[in-house]
Amino acid sequence: MARASIQLIQALRETAQRLAQGDKYQWGHMGSCNCGHLAQTITKHSKGDIHGAAMRRYGDWREQLRDYCPQSGLPLDEIIDQMTDFGLTRQDLEHLERLSHPAITQGLPQNRKYLQHNRREDVVLYLETWAKVLEEELAEKVKLPSWNNRLLKEVAMQP
Repeated sequence: MARASIQLIQALRETAQRLAQGDKYQWGHMGSCNCGHLAQTITKHSKGDIHGAAMRRYGDWREQLRDYCPQSGLPLDEIIDQMTDFGLTRQDLEHLERLSHPAITQGLPQNRKYLQHNRREDVVLYLETWAKVLEEELAEKVKLPSWNNRLLKEVAMQP
């Protein structure tokens, strides 16, 4: 699963918000699909730039991720590099394209366990749930300063 960070959580929420507010969504377009929208947020490339980069090699995101090579110099591989540098794994991106990561689908509301990978509302729910899962993971790692137990006992015993 992705490396939890405040920046990634913000990127997921920003992407979900943009989609919820009606940004153009087209599952068959490499720059306007599930991964394409998150790539826009992370890399600041336009949907056209992302789609153009993808057209240098054949296939959808799943196939592009399978054929990914960090040394290829291909534009989409450089976009994937930026996304993995941001804390995502290639598997995260494969799951995003199909809305299928078990840790995320497990966190979905009971009445929304089955998502359609090419439906805007389902993508928004998946991204929001993913952000929530990462936020919970990040919160578990936060160590709050521990109070001196002896001091607490002394304070509690005072009249």
